[in-house]
Amino acid sequence: MTDQFRDKIGRGRFGTVFKGKLPDGGLVAVKVLGDPIKLAGEGFVNEINVIARVHHNNVVRLLGVCSEGSHNVLVLDYMPNGSLDKYIASREEGTKFQPLSLEQLLQVALGTARGIRHLHEGCDSCILHMDIKSQNVLLDHGFVPKVTDFGLSKFHNKEGKDSFSMGTPRADLRYVAPEVLSNGLGDVLCRSDVYSFGMLLLEMVEGKWLAESKGKSSSQVYFPMWVYDHLSEGGDLELQNVTQLESAIARKLCVVGLWCIQKSVSQRPLMAKVVEMLETNGDHLQLPPNSFCFPEHVSAKDLQSDSSRQLLIPESVEPSS
Repeated sequence: MTDQFRDKIGRGRFGTVFKGKLPDGGLVAVKVLGDPIKLAGEGFVNEINVIARVHHNNVVRLLGVCSEGSHNVLVLDYMPNGSLDKYIASREEGTKFQPLSLEQLLQVALGTARGIRHLHEGCDSCILHMDIKSQNVLLDHGFVPKVTDFGLSKFHNKEGKDSFSMGTPRADLRYVAPEVLSNGLGDVLCRSDVYSFGMLLLEMVEGKWLAESKGKSSSQVYFPMWVYDHLSEGGDLELQNVTQLESAIARKLCVVGLWCIQKSVSQRPLMAKVVEMLETNGDHLQLPPNSFCFPEHVSAKDLQSDSSRQLLIPESVEPSS
């Protein structure tokens, strides 16, 4: 089915993904999780427990499972357009992927938000994804987003406590909510996923902004702070060659993103509200309080580990012509 695992199409936290073909010619994604590493076994169980009970257009679909000896395999829907991170414009040049337009990014954001909302509210138990990021949003042939990679997911009984504790997070620290890392343990709520989604929204606009600017400064500023300062002073996002509609979309994505990354957990909206905000006209969206700060829990090394996704931008730029 996988032609001896020759066609590698991706790698997740708990395993490698290969392109496969069914006897009827249909394409699938085959995720091989490499036991005997303990985390791989845990990730395999989590993936099955979550995906098997979730049925939503914006969540990747599980087609089959195989566990034999040390080999754990998931068979998933094949997403021909890969992961979202490849389509977010960045500093990188020469990429073969055409960055998505702001209108496309809004539709991807909406679909992703609906998928996360379903995880939080549409299942018997609230499912916390715990690893929302652009690499974990896959795009089908029509660029419909599908949330994937549930190896770190947690279940939360809706009838139980409002939060629970977990050990040191293994998710991408740039997307992790501050409370998750508090004192080495974190109260993990649905709003921790909301924080990660907010960082994803800001990453979308940051990529578009960087693609249309030429950074000439060695000093850098934190993009969410730059956005807040500009919008609170009545300015715009300084995007070049965009229509009025595209400018409004960029503002909406940023305002919703800023609400999602509020330092105070209680000030972050639930995903149902996030979907509502993204669906409505963004002209009336108000900026949140300026109660977020540079993510001190993320080291400089973590930020520099992927220069195209660090949410740091040149402090002064020369707009492209």
